[in-house]
Amino acid sequence: MKLLLDTHTILWFLGDVEKLSKAALSAILEPENEKYVSIVSAWELVIKISLDKLSFEGGIANFFMVVEENGFEILPIKREYVKQLEKLPLYHRDPFDRMLIASAMAEGMNLISTDKEVIHYSVSNIW
Repeated sequence: MKLLLDTHTILWFLGDVEKLSKAALSAILEPENEKYVSIVSAWELVIKISLDKLSFEGGIANFFMVVEENGFEILPIKREYVKQLEKLPLYHRDPFDRMLIASAMAEGMNLISTDKEVIHYSVSNIW
């Protein structure tokens, strides 16, 4: 199974694992699953760090290192994702979450997110 972690999900996995549901944690820890973190999450993290809304020790360079050390692959933004994004209805207005949803849909991935707006889209969500 291919998993795409929402920004809050990867941050909780790396530093506040008790916030994850049992289903989410089990899916992430399953060695057979392919696990991805979107470059969109890194972009969101950098913006929130610069606005002092969030901190991540060591900054974005450390984020990439820790993500990769934990067996996650960084998912780039592809044309197909932007094309999928164009088709999405505006149930959700957050541009980062919309790109994550579009990416998961285009790749047939399961999104791991607590975001309640995800249910409005035809994307598989684990929580």
